[in-house]
Amino acid sequence: MSASTHYDVLIVGAGVTGTALLYELAKFTDLSRLCLVEKYDSVASVNSHAHSNSQTIHCGDIETNYTLDKARLVKRTAYMVINYAAKLPARERERIIFRMPKMLLGVGKDECDLVRRRYESFKELFPRMQLLERQDIADLEPNVALVDGAWRKDEIVATGTPDDYCAVDFQALAESFSRECVRLERSANKQISQLFSTKVDRIRRTDGGYLVETSRGPLQARAVVVCAGGHSLLMAQEMGLGLEYSCLPVAGSFYFAPEALNGKVYTVQNTNLPFAAVHGDHDVKERGKTRFGPTALMLPMLERRNPASIKEFFKVLRFDRQVAGVLWDQFKVRDIRQYILRNFLYEVPHLNRRLFAKEIRKIVPSMTVEDISYAEGFGGIRPQLIDKAARKLRLGEAKISDGQGIIFNMTPSPGGTSCLGSGENDMRTIAGYLGARIDESAFERELLMGHEDTRAPKSILTEDAA
Repeated sequence: MSASTHYDVLIVGAGVTGTALLYELAKFTDLSRLCLVEKYDSVASVNSHAHSNSQTIHCGDIETNYTLDKARLVKRTAYMVINYAAKLPARERERIIFRMPKMLLGVGKDECDLVRRRYESFKELFPRMQLLERQDIADLEPNVALVDGAWRKDEIVATGTPDDYCAVDFQALAESFSRECVRLERSANKQISQLFSTKVDRIRRTDGGYLVETSRGPLQARAVVVCAGGHSLLMAQEMGLGLEYSCLPVAGSFYFAPEALNGKVYTVQNTNLPFAAVHGDHDVKERGKTRFGPTALMLPMLERRNPASIKEFFKVLRFDRQVAGVLWDQFKVRDIRQYILRNFLYEVPHLNRRLFAKEIRKIVPSMTVEDISYAEGFGGIRPQLIDKAARKLRLGEAKISDGQGIIFNMTPSPGGTSCLGSGENDMRTIAGYLGARIDESAFERELLMGHEDTRAPKSILTEDAA
């Protein structure tokens, strides 16, 4: 191998998580030889693509599955994304992050009581958040509060922000990170290679670090970080790591309606369900449309609409009595059984629209079956981990590492929102392992200050990293 194929750090996967890490290593460390490899011909071709996710910056304020402590962690990493993008030239910024209203909607007495209690607990953490009564909701989202000009029959209340950065095109964000790394290579006397259409076949440990065998030939690195969704677990297990996990891929689908919302409207989550409640989103790419979803359907593949990943799924499923026990424990819960059946029916043509319209009417009560259409080609797959030893689903972010210079990332909720926060953790881990220096003042100035100052308290972003 030539000197040009030897790197300090090699990153596998050019989604928003991989490109964010490349940017942070290039911008804030003195590591001079970096490489990113991606099997597709461009960045953000899978789950970071704008069609594959809800385009939400998850701050923890309108998601009821986040506790107050979790919201503190999520808020910091979410505002790293906003602080980065808000400093870009207007033309680029306006392609990446978007201002619009957002709210958590409670419908019926029980949910309204919960929303009011939650507001009292969360308002100090989110000082811009407001308690929105019926008229306030109507001012922001008339189709939520009104039916044919009259108040809807249900009791409603919401918490939210009338105008703030809350939507993001993660594909455009990844493209921005990638372009910035090209600029840094030209100006900072660094080698920052980005190799596309390059498939990783195998990673193995060597005396000098790691040998990464690719379709372009072998590459060598002192440290490796894999940011490849469900494939991360497959690569980890091929190296004897992460064998305590199995992977349950959950596919999310969406439905379109004519422009019915001005922003984002989230609903209260059923505490018995480990998946996000249905929400409505003003789509940032499909102009004039509102997207509703996601559904949640278990599919035996690691990438949506990629049949080749079915074989890889069965490798990471590692089905045994422990996995069967976790699945049975979930299926025993009545709400989960009904949820699984309902989400299966959401994929059945003709029947799906009729059933899903009922879900949407909680948000927009005037919505009819004729108003909505299945969003063909939209939706991605979330690699949900099963912790076999603990016999439970692992719902947060996950990292697998043996402390010897290799990290495997899987990013369930909050997904792309955590890209820079996950990258910070990996940057610090890799810098410590390789003895590299981090420019802390530049890091704080660029990512922790700007639209919102999140420098204090400094806390670990991925509290349950492995």
